[in-house]
Amino acid sequence: MLTPERHQLILQKIKEKPTVKIQELVDLTEASESTIRRDLTVLEEGKFLKRVHGGAARLRGKLQEPSMVEKSAKNLQEKRGIAQYAASLVEEGDSIYLDAGSTILEMLNFLPAKDIVVVTNGLMHLPHLLERNIETYVIGGYAKPKTNAIIGRGALASLEQYRFDKCFLGVNGVHPHSGYTTPDQEEAMIKQKAISLSREVFVLADDTKFSEIAFAKIADLHEATIITNTLDDDIKGQYSSKTSIKVVTT
Repeated sequence: MLTPERHQLILQKIKEKPTVKIQELVDLTEASESTIRRDLTVLEEGKFLKRVHGGAARLRGKLQEPSMVEKSAKNLQEKRGIAQYAASLVEEGDSIYLDAGSTILEMLNFLPAKDIVVVTNGLMHLPHLLERNIETYVIGGYAKPKTNAIIGRGALASLEQYRFDKCFLGVNGVHPHSGYTTPDQEEAMIKQKAISLSREVFVLADDTKFSEIAFAKIADLHEATIITNTLDDDIKGQYSSKTSIKVVTT
């Protein structure tokens, strides 16, 4: 089978189902696994699909934005593993910024309760932080219903009052060339500001976020350390040369 024919079959399969295993594509095309891996690399570079652990997946639209409830229900085991490792990086005496991401939400039960200060724009975080008696400050601004995030001009002005030892962010896309992205440009601005005010920055992103590109750019890869779950070596290699990446086994 010629390469263009294989590519057409692969793309048709991706249209039929959102995620396809490498073995399915081997069976479909009667090509070797190494050939399929090369095909997926070429198609990913052409922005036709994204590689995921053990296969390939359909790319999401750049403006697609799941609600906080929808995000919180997905990949829960992976998110908890990532969140637990991220929380272990918080030390007594730290001032930290927690943004409104669903993986950030999973950090809250693992944070040390003593001698830390939290600043956040995540409305869903507040009950957990208050229940644990963690000293908490909420930035002011517009409360966005879909993501339960506080954004806007007021939020940017409010953030300016603080400085952080560590900043923990969620994102919608992690891409080797486009960096960290999110569908909402106003949320991107809040994340950018938090990065600029922080000594250390961590992006918490499960493997489904890799190779995705959302509408609004937050930052380049080197501006944060990535904390994620299991990645294929060839996918990890695209990122490890550009930033520090910690893979947590979940």
